[in-house]
Amino acid sequence: MALGPAIVVDQFGYLPGHQKIAVIRDPQTGFDANDALTPGASYEVVNAVTQAVVYSGAPAAWNNGTVDTTSGDKVWHFDFSSVTAAGEYFIRDRERGEVSPRFKIGADVYAPVLKAAVRAFFYQRAGQEKTVANAGAGWADAASHVGPGQDRNARLYSAKNDASTERDVSGGWYDAGDFNKYTSWTAGYVVDLLQSYLGNQPVWTDDYNIPESGNAVPDIVDEAKWGLDWLGRMQEADGSVLSIVGLSHASPPSAATGPSYYGPASTSATLNAASAYALGAKVLGGFAAHSAYAAALRTRAENAWNWAVANPNATFRNNDAANGSEGLGAGQQETDDRGRFTARLIAAVYLYDLTGKAVYRDFVENNYAQANLIRWNNYVSPYEGGMQLALLYYASLPGAAASTATAVRNAYGNGMESEWFWGKVTGKADPYMAFIPDYIWGSNSVKSVQGSLYLDLRRFGIGSRSEAEVMRAAAGYVHYLHGVNPLGKVYLTNMYSLGATNSTNQIFHAWFTDGSAKWDDAKTSAYGPAPGILVGGPNATQYDWDSRCPGISPLCESQRPSPPYGQPPQKSYKDFNDGWPLNSWPIAENSNGYQVNYIRMLSRMR
Repeated sequence: MALGPAIVVDQFGYLPGHQKIAVIRDPQTGFDANDALTPGASYEVVNAVTQAVVYSGAPAAWNNGTVDTTSGDKVWHFDFSSVTAAGEYFIRDRERGEVSPRFKIGADVYAPVLKAAVRAFFYQRAGQEKTVANAGAGWADAASHVGPGQDRNARLYSAKNDASTERDVSGGWYDAGDFNKYTSWTAGYVVDLLQSYLGNQPVWTDDYNIPESGNAVPDIVDEAKWGLDWLGRMQEADGSVLSIVGLSHASPPSAATGPSYYGPASTSATLNAASAYALGAKVLGGFAAHSAYAAALRTRAENAWNWAVANPNATFRNNDAANGSEGLGAGQQETDDRGRFTARLIAAVYLYDLTGKAVYRDFVENNYAQANLIRWNNYVSPYEGGMQLALLYYASLPGAAASTATAVRNAYGNGMESEWFWGKVTGKADPYMAFIPDYIWGSNSVKSVQGSLYLDLRRFGIGSRSEAEVMRAAAGYVHYLHGVNPLGKVYLTNMYSLGATNSTNQIFHAWFTDGSAKWDDAKTSAYGPAPGILVGGPNATQYDWDSRCPGISPLCESQRPSPPYGQPPQKSYKDFNDGWPLNSWPIAENSNGYQVNYIRMLSRMR
């Protein structure tokens, strides 16, 4: 039997005690509207090894047969939650013969997927040799950006001919599909990696096949330390932290020979680095081998705070022609007054947790009510994840004022009970069981954060929802990214060896570039992109080709590519990595931010 596109499941599998729902789809609008389907009256769960039918039942129409506008689909749900025995299965329409991809049921179905997702950070490391043993033959590469004029002796962007500005800014991670290294964003990745560790410590092991594996420290902590090492090199003697390093690009990364340049210190970079230093000191201080390193991080954190307090408005806009930084980096990481305030509040939380000092506690107590969660009356949002997590973390600390902890917990709990969260779950707002308000740039990251919003209720003991309810709500977002979506697409790259039937084949990335015989496409190139990288996802509002198309280039052809253009929001995706003028990056680029949001969510599925 051939696999049919009509039945979508989590292609990796389901935990035994969790809800299990296969989605049967009848497309009504969008590029696949002609693929009409009338489901049979009975569906079966079939053991893929023995071919025995272990369960059968009738599918139930979602919302009485309503067409969902976000996907353009009419949908039925086939609930097979009663199947709990470990094994490999598929779903079959008994009358029509169509079958789903195979999937597993077991307590460890997500363990190899989580390992691949964390290992994606290893492939993003700058200055790290990627040996065959660690990277696999397909992605082995020499250390990148360590040649003359590169990261080990980078110069200030505005003094490119001044050797006195040279400094070692090696290490760190390529930020996304571009190879640049941004301090504020890197600091956020470090914090989220460490929070992933703290959120479910038993799941983390020391066998992820990275160079640090086997050192008696969980590999996710080792990966966070790689980022902290780089942030340490970015700190000046006065406590300030440089804002960015711009790198040259090539495929593979070791082939890049252009010079590296850095930007000056900024308040936002320094405050964000302070958070990473502080939480890093807290976590790494728990490992005897890193006690001295943790002590040094504590000093870095406090020095960064002190500099930022004394210099509250130091800004630097990279890649901005107005100040001569055009070409330094790509994305703009500088923020406004509100952004600096938020960074300072988050830093104060982690510094207080580390040091217990009143200066940091007082700042949180005096300013927490200015966070949007509080000042906008129980405002919970997937776009406020870092601030919300920091406040929940603070509210869990024994030294937090009881009134503050209560206010934070109540605001979060009440916000989650609103129509935008539990209301969407109980109201069955999304037939694919992973509601988000908009499909924008990085929608897969938003899905991941949204799943974690539910999981944080359990982590911090907030609200009256049962563990089963919380896990059911959060699991919908995991299943969506693993194939329970209108495309039946696993939104992780090259996961066929781990059981995916329809995995992301291409991403917009300087290494895995369009046209590369080795890395362009997981299906047609020698290797494809490295496994486990979360792609940006459907983008209904911010994707378009170059505005001068079609006349500017024959690559435009005569019309915009559809999909992704002109589709229902959940179908506004294409598995492609074309550069200019088709501009795939708003859909097909990765980001370490997307990656760590997915990791934090998946790591708590148990």
